[in-house]
Amino acid sequence: MPDYKGSGRPVIRVADVAKAFRIPEEQMHTLKERVLHPLRRTGHHTFKALEDVSFEVREGEFFGIVGRNGSGKSTLLKCLAGIYSADRGNIWIRGRMSPFIELGVGFNPDLAARDNVILNGIMLGLSPREARARYDHVIEFAELEEFQELKLKNYSSGMHVRLAFSVAIQVDADVLLIDEVLAVGDASFQQKCFDVFNRLRDAGTTIVLVTHDMGAVNRFCHRAVLLERGEIVAQGEPEHVANHYLELNFNRDTPEATAGVDRMGNGTARIVDAWCETDDGAQSPMYLQGQTLRFCARVEFVAESEDPGLTVEIENEDQVKVLVASTAIEHERSGRFAAGEEAVFSVEFTNVLAPGRYFPVVTVSRLGRGLEILDRSTRETSMVVAGSAARGGLVDIPVRASIERSPSSERRHAEVG
Repeated sequence: MPDYKGSGRPVIRVADVAKAFRIPEEQMHTLKERVLHPLRRTGHHTFKALEDVSFEVREGEFFGIVGRNGSGKSTLLKCLAGIYSADRGNIWIRGRMSPFIELGVGFNPDLAARDNVILNGIMLGLSPREARARYDHVIEFAELEEFQELKLKNYSSGMHVRLAFSVAIQVDADVLLIDEVLAVGDASFQQKCFDVFNRLRDAGTTIVLVTHDMGAVNRFCHRAVLLERGEIVAQGEPEHVANHYLELNFNRDTPEATAGVDRMGNGTARIVDAWCETDDGAQSPMYLQGQTLRFCARVEFVAESEDPGLTVEIENEDQVKVLVASTAIEHERSGRFAAGEEAVFSVEFTNVLAPGRYFPVVTVSRLGRGLEILDRSTRETSMVVAGSAARGGLVDIPVRASIERSPSSERRHAEVG
């Protein structure tokens, strides 16, 4: 988590804010329907997008708003931007605000980039002279020099978001509101966004970011809130909020979680139970990166078996095999087990899995002339991994990094100085 360097003075205060929408149960879409049925009344139901939301954002703070789809986070950001008015409660903001709420909002598709950049800059608080003076910087950052004479209706979604984000950051705003900017754009543009976030945060700009990317929350944010069905369910340190978000997303008993359950084997043994635990024996719905984990399986032997072993293959949600562990590495000769006997097999490993939900595939087998499978269960259980950082790989291996200036560069630095 980055160090907070602001003054601590609140620049955004949200107090008991509520927002609801009336949703018609039957809609008339055409004029013909209205003419044919002029007296038809349509009922409505109320959808509560926000309910008693309260928090403060301090000056110079990078503040995250996270939540699942439909949780109310974008509605909250639009209330902050003044696009929606709150039904109840108060919102107070100090200073000039620059919102980056939705792709293409405020753009005229029939105008070229220059006219749109100048008009948007003026709407965000720049004078016409300032907007024209910053046009070249906007186009350069958006990497649209070759397309600046093209009308925006011919732009791709990626070109739209690059132009809109570039305009938003060129405004000398005290508060920057950003909604899902990293969801659109290629990898190079996303890295440019990261660089801008670092620069603005270090300069003391107050930033409110709505995102699904828990890696970005942990990387940039000083604090965050988690919304669920319009209410704040977690608030505080980014790691705490990110872990709570992952638990909401993955720790749900859904039919998909156990879809594809399959069993195979010769019936000599049967896996009667399988579970994951920490090294002190505690079971949890969610495990943290870096913990020592132990995967266990209770096996009942239907017939006599000699030298059986346990293999655990951990798959992600895309059925990609991420980690494989086996008792045969240390116990190739496990002994003879009689019919009716039970045993608990276990493998222990350091949890280097990236955050997400995983499905262990458990196999009891023995080596004879080949690999003889006694019993095999697939996706009968699952486990959730949470962590402070998602680096983008299937696993997050701890690394040590260093940067050393070479002697020749030190000499050149001294000569220049």
